[in-house]
Amino acid sequence: MTFNLCVLTPNRILWDSEVKEIILPTNSGQIGVLPNHASIATTLDIGILKIRLNDQWFTIVLMGGFARIGNNEITVLATAAEKGSDIDPQEAQQTLEIAEDSLRKAEDKRQRIEANLALKRARTRLKAINPIS
Repeated sequence: MTFNLCVLTPNRILWDSEVKEIILPTNSGQIGVLPNHASIATTLDIGILKIRLNDQWFTIVLMGGFARIGNNEITVLATAAEKGSDIDPQEAQQTLEIAEDSLRKAEDKRQRIEANLALKRARTRLKAINPIS
């Protein structure tokens, strides 16, 4: 059994197909979703959306947003998103190093908050490249 998953960003439709299972990164932890899941709406955290299509897993990095689950349809409205398979490992590693350096150099509370968010985004992108264990 499957259900439809649609992942939308302000610029494009990133994913729109039938899937068997997903794991969403919500602000209160991960939610696993299978067909016939109860209807809910939830906010999404910076994290990895894990998608099972047949026996293969795919990843999409989400930079926050909202999800609506109901009637075997899930709509994810993401602030920004990218497929794990589209991420360049070298670029992701460089971004992580820049974020770590920015955090070390942060001088006030606002700079630390912004640097921590950049670090979380960079770590999430790097993690999405590796296969799901």
